[in-house]
Amino acid sequence: MNVPSVSSATNQYASQATSSTPTLGYDNFLKLLLTQMKNQDPTDPMKSTEYMAQLATFSQVEQTMKTNTKLDSLLAASTLTQADGVIGRTLTSADGTISGQVTSVRITSEGAVAQLAGGKELLLGPGIVIS
Repeated sequence: MNVPSVSSATNQYASQATSSTPTLGYDNFLKLLLTQMKNQDPTDPMKSTEYMAQLATFSQVEQTMKTNTKLDSLLAASTLTQADGVIGRTLTSADGTISGQVTSVRITSEGAVAQLAGGKELLLGPGIVIS
């Protein structure tokens, strides 16, 4: 039975979250801001309050992205904890049509999927009965 460690799964989810979303780094943002300042119309320059508003907005977006990455890591750790708790136990689907002992669990983008002894799979989620 091979269950990935919390740190490797956390890194996997974090890298998926960051690699799938194109991001503008802080350095790139500052380069764009400086370019905007250099190329502005001298007869109608941008006010310093507008620059500060742009910096504040960028800072908020950057913090939100970091928070999302940390939340993804927590979700991955929670999923692994859930997976560890069901191995060797019997699961029954919410409608009672699928039941069996869990032989292994794999983590997918939808969540933890239990591989049952009979070869069937069951997504761990609401309504699942664990015995």
